[in-house]
Amino acid sequence: MELCVALDLPSSYENLKLLEGLKNENIWVKVGLRSFIRDGRTFIEDIKSINPNFKIFLDLKLYDIPNTMKDSLEEIAKIGIDMVTIHASSGYEAMEVVANYAKTLSKAPLVMAVTALTSFNQEGFCEIYHNDLDKSVLEFAKLAYKAGINGVVCSCFESKMIKENLGKDFLTLTPAIRPFGEDSGDQKRVATLEDAKEAMSDFIVVGRPIYKAENPSAVAKRILENI
Repeated sequence: MELCVALDLPSSYENLKLLEGLKNENIWVKVGLRSFIRDGRTFIEDIKSINPNFKIFLDLKLYDIPNTMKDSLEEIAKIGIDMVTIHASSGYEAMEVVANYAKTLSKAPLVMAVTALTSFNQEGFCEIYHNDLDKSVLEFAKLAYKAGINGVVCSCFESKMIKENLGKDFLTLTPAIRPFGEDSGDQKRVATLEDAKEAMSDFIVVGRPIYKAENPSAVAKRILENI
């Protein structure tokens, strides 16, 4: 299991200051939509200047027509990104095009397909997708697997089910982790570190429990010690 630290603070200065305190840790750095829109490619370069060994997870959740998604991956690869997200609901054709293109790259990022956002509960998911949440997540995962995608983004509550159906080599990334039972905030399907272990998550994403802590480095170290 590997730790992804979410850079969701209001400014690049605050995010980079957080990373300065974590520069000696073996972590992935998650750059989300807000940070990338605001700070762009320069922000990625700034992260690498703190520690060139940081692995960058660009969480843009691409959802578009297949060719646009492929072209986006081409540009993302040029920046030196190690992992990127797309939406599984973009469909089989789009995922297959992205997966096949990734195979042609000399240094391709891991491509992870988002199944259901962790802000969804059963009722909210059904309003949009008109289907059972757990059933749909597994269907999305099977579609991503068939298309050749590296893995999926899901909650801990679905990770074990996906592993049992598609094998341990199909990666799962689980956001909304509150490692030691912290407040869930705006997330509906949160989980602890122990839940993530039980669910066989390959990557966990932790944001607020680290960056809102008085000593973010100490919290990150404690998580790393426990995984």
